[in-house]
Amino acid sequence: MAEPESKVVEEVKEEEEHEEGVDEAEGEQVSVGEIAKVMQNPQLLSAIQDKLSNMVGTPSGYVQSLPKVVKRRIKAMKKLQFDIVNVESDFYKEVHTLECKYAAKYASMFAKRKEILLGTVEPTDEEADWPSDEEDKDDDLPEDLKQKAVLEDKTDEEKKENEDKDKEDDDVKGIPHFWLTVFKNVDMLSEMVQDHDEPILEHLQDIQVKFWESDPVGFTLEFYFSPNEYFKETVLTKQYTMRFEPDPTDPLSYEGPEIIKCKGCTITWNTGKNITVRVVKKKQKHKGRGTTRTVTKTIQNDSFFNFFNPPTVPEGEEGDMDEDLEALLAADFEIGHFIRERIIPKAVLYFTGEALDHEEFEEENEEEHDADEDYNEDDDPDFNPQGEKPAECKQQ
Repeated sequence: MAEPESKVVEEVKEEEEHEEGVDEAEGEQVSVGEIAKVMQNPQLLSAIQDKLSNMVGTPSGYVQSLPKVVKRRIKAMKKLQFDIVNVESDFYKEVHTLECKYAAKYASMFAKRKEILLGTVEPTDEEADWPSDEEDKDDDLPEDLKQKAVLEDKTDEEKKENEDKDKEDDDVKGIPHFWLTVFKNVDMLSEMVQDHDEPILEHLQDIQVKFWESDPVGFTLEFYFSPNEYFKETVLTKQYTMRFEPDPTDPLSYEGPEIIKCKGCTITWNTGKNITVRVVKKKQKHKGRGTTRTVTKTIQNDSFFNFFNPPTVPEGEEGDMDEDLEALLAADFEIGHFIRERIIPKAVLYFTGEALDHEEFEEENEEEHDADEDYNEDDDPDFNPQGEKPAECKQQ
Protein backbone atom coordinates (compact mmCIF):
# COMPACT_ATOMS: atom_id res chain seq x y z
CA MET A 1 0.00 0.00 0.00
CA ALA A 2 1.35 3.37 -0.96
CA GLU A 3 2.37 5.75 1.81
CA PRO A 4 0.21 8.87 2.29
CA GLU A 5 1.35 11.87 0.24
CA SER A 6 1.78 14.06 3.31
CA LYS A 7 4.17 11.59 4.90
CA VAL A 8 6.33 11.45 1.75
CA VAL A 9 6.51 15.23 1.64
CA GLU A 10 7.64 15.35 5.27
CA GLU A 11 10.43 12.82 4.63
CA VAL A 12 11.67 14.82 1.62
CA LYS A 13 11.74 18.00 3.71
CA GLU A 14 13.74 16.25 6.44
CA GLU A 15 16.34 15.06 3.90
CA GLU A 16 16.67 18.57 2.45
CA GLU A 17 17.08 20.13 5.89
CA HIS A 18 19.75 17.53 6.75
CA GLU A 19 21.67 18.31 3.53
CA GLU A 20 21.45 22.06 4.21
CA GLY A 21 22.78 21.50 7.75
CA VAL A 22 25.76 19.58 6.38
CA ASP A 23 26.47 22.34 3.85
CA GLU A 24 26.28 24.97 6.58
CA ALA A 25 28.68 23.02 8.80
CA GLU A 26 31.14 22.68 5.92
CA GLY A 27 30.79 26.38 5.23
CA GLU A 28 31.59 27.15 8.88
CA GLN A 29 34.69 24.97 8.72
CA VAL A 30 35.88 26.79 5.61
CA SER A 31 35.22 30.18 7.25
CA VAL A 32 37.28 29.24 10.30
CA GLY A 33 40.14 28.21 8.07
CA GLU A 34 39.94 31.43 6.10
CA ILE A 35 39.90 33.47 9.31
CA ALA A 36 43.02 31.70 10.50
CA LYS A 37 44.78 32.59 7.25
CA VAL A 38 43.73 36.22 7.59
CA MET A 39 45.05 36.39 11.16
CA GLN A 40 48.41 35.13 9.89
CA ASN A 41 48.57 37.74 7.10
CA PRO A 42 49.31 41.14 8.66
CA GLN A 43 48.84 43.06 5.39
CA LEU A 44 45.40 41.58 4.76
CA LEU A 45 44.45 42.07 8.40
CA SER A 46 45.53 45.73 8.23
CA ALA A 47 43.46 46.26 5.09
CA ILE A 48 40.38 44.82 6.81
CA GLN A 49 40.95 47.02 9.86
CA ASP A 50 41.19 50.11 7.64
CA LYS A 51 37.97 49.10 5.93
CA LEU A 52 36.19 48.69 9.26
CA SER A 53 37.57 52.02 10.50
CA ASN A 54 36.16 53.78 7.44
CA MET A 55 32.76 52.26 8.21
CA VAL A 56 32.63 53.84 11.68
CA GLY A 57 30.03 56.61 11.74
CA THR A 58 28.66 55.63 8.32
CA PRO A 59 24.93 56.44 8.16
CA SER A 60 22.71 53.38 8.33
CA GLY A 61 20.47 54.71 5.58
CA TYR A 62 17.46 54.86 7.88
CA VAL A 63 16.95 58.61 7.58
CA GLN A 64 17.31 58.48 3.78
CA SER A 65 14.66 55.75 3.62
CA LEU A 66 12.03 57.77 5.48
CA PRO A 67 8.97 59.10 3.64
CA LYS A 68 9.07 62.64 2.24
CA VAL A 69 6.57 63.90 4.79
CA VAL A 70 8.86 62.76 7.63
CA LYS A 71 11.93 64.31 5.96
CA ARG A 72 9.98 67.57 5.74
CA ARG A 73 9.46 67.47 9.53
CA ILE A 74 13.19 66.83 10.03
CA LYS A 75 13.93 69.96 8.00
CA ALA A 76 11.63 71.94 10.27
CA MET A 77 13.47 70.59 13.31
CA LYS A 78 16.83 71.59 11.78
CA LYS A 79 15.51 75.11 11.26
CA LEU A 80 14.48 75.15 14.91
CA GLN A 81 17.98 73.93 15.78
CA PHE A 82 19.39 76.88 13.86
CA ASP A 83 17.22 79.22 15.96
CA ILE A 84 18.55 77.53 19.11
CA VAL A 85 22.13 78.06 17.87
CA ASN A 86 21.47 81.78 17.38
CA VAL A 87 20.12 82.11 20.93
CA GLU A 88 23.16 80.19 22.22
CA SER A 89 25.42 82.58 20.31
CA ASP A 90 23.71 85.56 21.96
CA PHE A 91 24.20 83.87 25.33
CA TYR A 92 27.96 83.61 24.82
CA LYS A 93 28.12 87.24 23.70
CA GLU A 94 26.48 88.22 27.00
CA VAL A 95 29.01 86.06 28.86
CA HIS A 96 31.85 87.90 27.13
CA THR A 97 30.30 91.25 28.12
CA LEU A 98 30.25 90.02 31.74
CA GLU A 99 33.88 88.93 31.45
CA CYS A 100 34.84 92.43 30.34
CA LYS A 101 32.87 93.91 33.24
CA TYR A 102 34.41 91.67 35.90
CA ALA A 103 37.94 91.96 34.49
CA ALA A 104 38.14 95.38 36.15
CA LYS A 105 37.22 93.82 39.51
CA TYR A 106 39.88 91.14 39.16
CA ALA A 107 42.52 93.68 38.13
CA SER A 108 43.20 95.01 41.65
CA MET A 109 43.61 91.49 43.05
CA PHE A 110 45.96 90.45 40.25
CA ALA A 111 47.97 93.64 40.83
CA LYS A 112 48.28 92.72 44.52
CA ARG A 113 49.41 89.22 43.51
CA LYS A 114 52.11 90.70 41.31
CA GLU A 115 53.39 92.89 44.16
CA ILE A 116 53.66 89.91 46.51
CA LEU A 117 55.43 87.60 44.07
CA LEU A 118 57.88 90.36 43.08
CA GLY A 119 58.51 91.29 46.72
CA THR A 120 57.57 94.96 46.38
CA VAL A 121 55.15 94.51 49.30
CA GLU A 122 55.10 92.07 52.19
CA PRO A 123 51.69 90.61 53.07
CA THR A 124 50.32 91.43 56.51
CA ASP A 125 49.58 88.74 59.08
CA GLU A 126 45.91 89.09 58.25
CA GLU A 127 46.56 88.70 54.52
CA ALA A 128 48.73 85.63 55.16
CA ASP A 129 46.12 84.00 57.43
CA TRP A 130 45.33 80.85 55.48
CA PRO A 131 45.20 77.15 56.49
CA SER A 132 48.78 75.82 56.60
CA ASP A 133 50.34 73.24 54.34
CA GLU A 134 52.27 70.18 55.50
CA GLU A 135 55.50 72.07 56.12
CA ASP A 136 53.73 74.42 58.59
CA LYS A 137 52.25 71.79 60.91
CA ASP A 138 54.64 72.71 63.72
CA ASP A 139 53.39 76.30 63.79
CA ASP A 140 50.79 75.36 66.41
CA LEU A 141 53.46 74.36 68.92
CA PRO A 142 54.28 76.74 71.78
CA GLU A 143 57.26 79.00 71.02
CA ASP A 144 59.53 77.37 73.64
CA LEU A 145 58.92 73.91 72.20
CA LYS A 146 59.64 75.22 68.70
CA GLN A 147 63.00 76.58 69.82
CA LYS A 148 63.78 73.35 71.64
CA ALA A 149 62.96 71.27 68.55
CA VAL A 150 65.17 73.49 66.39
CA LEU A 151 68.15 73.62 68.75
CA GLU A 152 68.03 70.07 70.07
CA ASP A 153 70.97 67.85 69.06
CA LYS A 154 72.61 70.70 67.11
CA THR A 155 76.31 71.49 67.32
CA ASP A 156 77.47 75.08 67.56
CA GLU A 157 78.63 74.92 63.94
CA GLU A 158 75.25 73.63 62.75
CA LYS A 159 73.47 76.32 64.77
CA LYS A 160 75.63 78.97 63.13
CA GLU A 161 74.87 77.55 59.68
CA ASN A 162 71.15 77.61 60.45
CA GLU A 163 71.35 81.20 61.58
CA ASP A 164 73.18 82.18 58.40
CA LYS A 165 70.58 80.34 56.31
CA ASP A 166 67.75 82.10 58.12
CA LYS A 167 69.36 85.44 57.32
CA GLU A 168 69.69 84.43 53.66
CA ASP A 169 66.05 83.32 53.61
CA ASP A 170 65.00 86.67 55.05
CA ASP A 171 66.82 88.38 52.18
CA VAL A 172 64.84 86.47 49.50
CA LYS A 173 62.46 88.82 47.73
CA GLY A 174 58.98 87.73 46.74
CA ILE A 175 58.56 84.25 45.24
CA PRO A 176 61.57 83.35 43.08
CA HIS A 177 60.99 81.79 39.65
CA PHE A 178 57.22 81.85 40.17
CA TRP A 179 56.06 81.78 36.53
CA LEU A 180 58.88 79.52 35.38
CA THR A 181 57.78 76.98 38.00
CA VAL A 182 54.18 77.28 36.83
CA PHE A 183 55.23 76.60 33.24
CA LYS A 184 57.34 73.60 34.23
CA ASN A 185 54.52 72.14 36.34
CA VAL A 186 51.97 72.17 33.51
CA ASP A 187 52.54 69.49 30.87
CA MET A 188 51.09 71.55 28.02
CA LEU A 189 53.53 74.38 28.71
CA SER A 190 56.54 72.38 29.90
CA GLU A 191 56.68 70.66 26.49
CA MET A 192 57.26 74.09 24.96
CA VAL A 193 59.93 75.25 27.43
CA GLN A 194 63.49 74.34 26.45
CA ASP A 195 66.58 74.54 28.66
CA HIS A 196 67.72 77.71 26.91
CA ASP A 197 64.31 79.31 27.61
CA GLU A 198 64.55 78.98 31.38
CA PRO A 199 67.03 81.82 32.08
CA ILE A 200 64.73 84.17 30.15
CA LEU A 201 61.54 82.96 31.82
CA GLU A 202 63.15 83.70 35.18
CA HIS A 203 62.61 87.35 34.19
CA LEU A 204 58.86 86.82 33.62
CA GLN A 205 57.06 88.95 36.21
CA ASP A 206 53.40 88.72 35.28
CA ILE A 207 50.86 87.50 32.74
CA GLN A 208 47.67 89.46 32.15
CA VAL A 209 44.64 89.09 29.89
CA LYS A 210 42.93 92.08 28.29
CA PHE A 211 39.50 91.59 26.71
CA TRP A 212 38.30 93.39 23.60
CA GLU A 213 34.75 94.66 23.92
CA SER A 214 34.25 96.03 20.41
CA ASP A 215 34.51 94.40 17.01
CA PRO A 216 36.66 92.44 16.47
CA VAL A 217 36.04 90.54 19.68
CA GLY A 218 38.82 88.64 21.43
CA PHE A 219 41.55 88.99 23.99
CA THR A 220 45.25 89.77 24.35
CA LEU A 221 47.74 87.92 26.55
CA GLU A 222 50.43 90.22 27.93
CA PHE A 223 53.71 88.81 29.27
CA TYR A 224 55.67 91.26 31.44
CA PHE A 225 59.45 90.84 31.73
CA SER A 226 62.05 92.61 33.82
CA PRO A 227 64.92 94.22 31.82
CA ASN A 228 67.22 91.46 30.64
CA GLU A 229 70.16 90.72 28.38
CA TYR A 230 68.11 88.78 25.81
CA PHE A 231 65.66 91.23 24.22
CA LYS A 232 64.73 94.90 24.43
CA GLU A 233 60.96 94.64 25.04
CA THR A 234 59.50 94.47 28.55
CA VAL A 235 56.06 93.33 27.35
CA LEU A 236 55.40 90.59 24.79
CA THR A 237 51.85 90.16 23.47
CA LYS A 238 49.72 87.53 21.78
CA GLN A 239 46.35 88.51 20.30
CA TYR A 240 43.45 86.12 19.73
CA THR A 241 40.45 87.01 17.57
CA MET A 242 37.26 85.13 18.43
CA ARG A 243 34.01 84.37 16.63
CA PHE A 244 30.83 84.14 18.67
CA GLU A 245 28.50 83.57 15.71
CA PRO A 246 28.09 80.10 14.15
CA ASP A 247 30.17 79.25 11.11
CA PRO A 248 28.06 80.27 8.08
CA THR A 249 29.22 77.20 6.15
CA ASP A 250 28.19 74.77 8.92
CA PRO A 251 26.00 76.59 11.47
CA LEU A 252 24.50 73.49 13.10
CA SER A 253 27.93 72.31 14.28
CA TYR A 254 28.16 75.32 16.64
CA GLU A 255 29.63 74.49 20.05
CA GLY A 256 30.27 77.96 21.41
CA PRO A 257 32.76 80.75 20.66
CA GLU A 258 35.97 79.78 18.94
CA ILE A 259 39.33 81.37 18.24
CA ILE A 260 39.69 81.98 14.51
CA LYS A 261 42.93 83.98 14.32
CA CYS A 262 46.00 84.82 16.37
CA LYS A 263 48.79 87.36 16.04
CA GLY A 264 52.12 87.52 17.84
CA CYS A 265 54.57 90.36 18.29
CA THR A 266 58.07 91.27 17.17
CA ILE A 267 60.86 90.43 19.60
CA THR A 268 63.94 92.59 19.26
CA TRP A 269 66.68 90.16 20.23
CA ASN A 270 70.06 91.43 21.32
CA THR A 271 73.03 90.33 19.24
CA GLY A 272 73.76 86.65 19.67
CA LYS A 273 70.82 86.12 22.07
CA ASN A 274 68.08 84.96 19.71
CA ILE A 275 67.32 81.46 20.96
CA THR A 276 64.52 80.88 18.43
CA VAL A 277 67.04 80.29 15.64
CA ARG A 278 70.32 78.46 15.30
CA VAL A 279 73.07 78.65 12.74
CA VAL A 280 74.07 75.49 10.91
CA LYS A 281 77.38 75.34 9.01
CA LYS A 282 77.77 73.02 6.03
CA LYS A 283 80.70 72.40 3.72
CA GLN A 284 80.04 72.42 -0.01
CA LYS A 285 82.43 71.01 -2.61
CA HIS A 286 82.59 72.45 -6.13
CA LYS A 287 82.16 69.62 -8.63
CA GLY A 288 84.39 71.11 -11.33
CA ARG A 289 87.24 72.76 -9.40
CA GLY A 290 87.18 70.49 -6.37
CA THR A 291 87.31 73.46 -3.98
CA THR A 292 85.23 73.58 -0.80
CA ARG A 293 83.45 76.40 0.94
CA THR A 294 81.55 76.73 4.23
CA VAL A 295 77.93 77.85 3.99
CA THR A 296 75.97 79.03 7.02
CA LYS A 297 72.22 78.60 7.21
CA THR A 298 69.79 79.87 9.86
CA ILE A 299 66.99 77.48 10.85
CA GLN A 300 64.24 77.65 13.43
CA ASN A 301 65.10 76.37 16.89
CA ASP A 302 62.67 74.84 19.40
CA SER A 303 61.75 77.48 21.95
CA PHE A 304 58.81 78.70 24.01
CA PHE A 305 59.27 82.10 22.39
CA ASN A 306 58.11 80.72 19.04
CA PHE A 307 54.69 81.14 20.71
CA PHE A 308 54.95 84.83 19.78
CA ASN A 309 55.50 84.03 16.10
CA PRO A 310 52.52 81.86 15.08
CA PRO A 311 51.80 80.85 11.48
CA THR A 312 49.61 83.36 9.66
CA VAL A 313 46.42 82.57 7.81
CA PRO A 314 45.81 84.74 4.72
CA GLU A 315 42.55 86.68 4.85
CA GLY A 316 39.60 84.72 3.53
CA GLU A 317 41.54 81.44 3.26
CA GLU A 318 40.67 79.79 6.59
CA GLY A 319 38.97 76.94 4.74
CA ASP A 320 41.97 76.35 2.46
CA MET A 321 44.49 75.52 5.22
CA ASP A 322 46.44 72.28 4.92
CA GLU A 323 46.29 69.74 7.74
CA ASP A 324 49.69 70.66 9.23
CA LEU A 325 48.85 74.37 9.44
CA GLU A 326 45.41 73.60 10.86
CA ALA A 327 46.95 71.35 13.55
CA LEU A 328 49.53 74.02 14.48
CA LEU A 329 46.86 76.69 14.85
CA ALA A 330 44.56 74.37 16.80
CA ALA A 331 47.37 73.66 19.29
CA ASP A 332 48.17 77.39 19.52
CA PHE A 333 44.51 78.24 20.19
CA GLU A 334 44.30 75.57 22.87
CA ILE A 335 47.40 76.94 24.65
CA GLY A 336 46.13 80.53 24.50
CA HIS A 337 42.73 79.53 25.83
CA PHE A 338 44.32 77.47 28.63
CA ILE A 339 46.55 80.35 29.75
CA ARG A 340 43.56 82.69 29.78
CA GLU A 341 41.08 80.32 31.48
CA ARG A 342 43.32 78.40 33.89
CA ILE A 343 46.86 79.72 34.32
CA ILE A 344 46.16 83.42 34.91
CA PRO A 345 43.27 83.06 37.38
CA LYS A 346 44.78 80.11 39.32
CA ALA A 347 48.52 80.73 38.99
CA VAL A 348 49.41 80.04 42.65
CA LEU A 349 47.63 76.67 42.56
CA TYR A 350 49.65 75.63 39.50
CA PHE A 351 52.79 76.86 41.28
CA THR A 352 52.10 74.62 44.31
CA GLY A 353 50.73 71.76 42.18
CA GLU A 354 47.32 71.75 43.86
CA ALA A 355 45.52 72.55 40.61
CA LEU A 356 47.27 69.61 38.97
CA ASP A 357 46.10 67.27 41.74
CA HIS A 358 42.55 68.52 41.27
CA GLU A 359 42.71 67.98 37.50
CA GLU A 360 44.04 64.45 37.99
CA PHE A 361 41.18 63.77 40.41
CA GLU A 362 38.67 65.00 37.83
CA GLU A 363 40.25 62.80 35.14
CA GLU A 364 40.06 59.76 37.43
CA ASN A 365 36.38 60.47 38.11
CA GLU A 366 35.73 60.77 34.38
CA GLU A 367 37.46 57.44 33.77
CA GLU A 368 35.41 55.81 36.52
CA HIS A 369 32.25 57.32 35.02
CA ASP A 370 33.18 55.95 31.59
CA ALA A 371 33.77 52.52 33.17
CA ASP A 372 30.32 52.68 34.79
CA GLU A 373 28.77 53.49 31.42
CA ASP A 374 30.51 50.46 29.89
CA TYR A 375 29.11 48.18 32.60
CA ASN A 376 26.89 45.43 31.22
CA GLU A 377 24.50 43.88 33.70
CA ASP A 378 24.46 40.68 31.61
CA ASP A 379 28.12 40.15 32.56
CA ASP A 380 27.33 40.32 36.30
CA PRO A 381 26.88 36.78 37.65
CA ASP A 382 25.03 38.19 40.69
CA PHE A 383 22.53 40.17 38.63
CA ASN A 384 19.05 38.62 38.83
CA PRO A 385 16.27 40.72 37.32
CA GLN A 386 13.73 38.08 38.39
CA GLY A 387 14.98 37.96 41.95
CA GLU A 388 12.82 38.68 44.94
CA LYS A 389 12.10 42.36 45.56
CA PRO A 390 13.21 44.00 48.80
CA ALA A 391 10.66 43.67 51.59
CA GLU A 392 9.61 47.33 51.44
CA CYS A 393 8.88 47.00 47.71
CA LYS A 394 6.59 43.95 47.94
CA GLN A 395 3.04 44.48 46.83
CA GLN A 396 0.36 43.89 49.47
